[in-house]
Amino acid sequence: MSPDTTDTRTPVPLTPRAFEERTGAPLRRPPVRIVHLGLGAFHRSHQAWYTAHASDADEWGIAAFTGRSAVAARELQPQGGLYTLVQRAPEGDEFEVLTALVEAEDGGDLARFCEVMAAAPTAIVTLTVTEPAYRVRPDHTVNTDDAVVAHDVSWLIEALQTSDPLARVGGPTTTLGRLLLGLELRHRAGRGPVAVVPCDNMPHNGPLVRDGLLSLARLTGARSIRWIAEEVSFVSTSVDRITPKTTEEELHEVAAETGWIDAAAVVSEPFHDWILSGDFPAGRPAWETVGARFVDDIEPFERRKLWLLNGAHSLLAYAGALRGHVTVAEAIADATCLAWVQQFWDEAVRHLPAEGLDLGDYRAALLARFGNARIEHRLAQIGMEGTTKLRVRVAPIVLAERAAGRSGEAGMRVLGSWIALLRRGPLPDAQQDAVRAALGIPDSTESVAALVGLVDPQLADAADVVDRVARIAAE
Repeated sequence: MSPDTTDTRTPVPLTPRAFEERTGAPLRRPPVRIVHLGLGAFHRSHQAWYTAHASDADEWGIAAFTGRSAVAARELQPQGGLYTLVQRAPEGDEFEVLTALVEAEDGGDLARFCEVMAAAPTAIVTLTVTEPAYRVRPDHTVNTDDAVVAHDVSWLIEALQTSDPLARVGGPTTTLGRLLLGLELRHRAGRGPVAVVPCDNMPHNGPLVRDGLLSLARLTGARSIRWIAEEVSFVSTSVDRITPKTTEEELHEVAAETGWIDAAAVVSEPFHDWILSGDFPAGRPAWETVGARFVDDIEPFERRKLWLLNGAHSLLAYAGALRGHVTVAEAIADATCLAWVQQFWDEAVRHLPAEGLDLGDYRAALLARFGNARIEHRLAQIGMEGTTKLRVRVAPIVLAERAAGRSGEAGMRVLGSWIALLRRGPLPDAQQDAVRAALGIPDSTESVAALVGLVDPQLADAADVVDRVARIAAE
C-alpha cells in the first residue's frame, strides 16, 4: 500500500525514480512469487490490489504477462509496473499508486515466462484471460477443432520430446498451451508444486482449468502430466469488482488530480469481493486480511455472482442497448429495465440457498453499484462474447425454472434481446462464424433455434422456448 500520492503540481511521467523522489522513500519491490496470465485492468484492480494490501505484501510480488495484446506491457514497462488505481465512488475519487506488479511482460516472451514459472520462489499462477480464451469444450477437454489449439498441440508434441522445448521455433499462443509449457519446465527443473488460480467468470473454474490442462497434456505427451494431476493445486474462485475500460478522459483526470502522467491507470468501483476454495501448496499472501474469503464449498457463491451480477449485466447489455442506453447506470435508471432485472433476480434466487448468501442485501447492494453513474460501465463491453457468457449466466436459470414447472420468462428475455441486438449488427464473439451462420438461416424460427443452440442445445430443443425467444426478439 502506497502513501497518499495526490499532487496538483505539473504532471510528470510515473516512473520508479519519480515516485521515490516525490515520496522521499526508496521503492521497495517484493520478490516475484506470483505469475499472472492476462494482464489487464481487472487484474490490476482486483488480484493485484488484494496482494498490494495484504498484511504480508512485502513478500509477494507479481510478474504479469499479457494475453492477445501486448499493449498493457508496453504501457507499464516504462513505469516499472507502477500504476494508479482510481476507486470511483458516488461521493468522490480515491487515488493510489500500487506497487505489487514487479514485472509487466509481453505474453509472447515465452523464455521469460518459463523462467519465472520455473523459479523456486514461484508459488501461484493466477489467470484473467476471459472465458472464451480457455478454448475448452463443454466436457472440459481442449477444443482441438479450434485452429489455434491444433497449432499448439502440434508444436507441443514436437517440442516436449526434446531436452530444450524453447529451442524450437515458435511456441504456444493459447492460455492452456503456455501454462502447460511453463508447468512442464518447472517440473523438469525439479521445483515444487504451485497453485493455479483462475479468476474468470466460469462455474467450477478450478476443475475446468485442471481438466482442460490435463487433456492437453495427454494429447501432447507432457512428462509433467502425473505431477500436474497429483501435486499441482487448482483453486476455484468467485471474483467481483466492476472495472470498465479506462478512457482517455480519465487518464487526463488522473494527471490533473495526482500529478502523474500514467498510461496504465485503472478506474474501478470501491466494492471488491474475492472468494476462494482450494489449497496453496507453496503458500499464499494473507489476502483474508483485506477481505478475501476462503470457503469449502464455493458453488453457491459462484452462482450468486454469475446469476445475479453477471446475468443482470447481460440483460442490461442487450435489452438496455435496444432501448437506447449506453451504460449500466443509464439502463438501470430505466424503470422498464429495472423491472426486468428484478424479475430475472426473482427467478434466479429460487435456485440459490436461502441461508448464508444474504440475498436481499446482495440485491440491494447490486442496485446501488449499478446506479453509480460515475462508473462508466459500457453495455457494449459487457455484451461481447455472448454465447459463452449466456451459457453460464442465463441458461442454467431458464433450465431450472422449466424443471420446476415455470416458464423462465425473464431468462428468455435476455436470450431474445441478445438475438434482437445481433440482428442489428455483429457483436464480438469467439463463435462469430457459427453466430453468422445461424443469423443467415432464412427461416426465422430455425435461425432462433440455431442461435439458442449455441448457448444451450437443451433449450433449443424446446419448441415453446424457441417460440417465446423468437417473439421477444421480434418485439
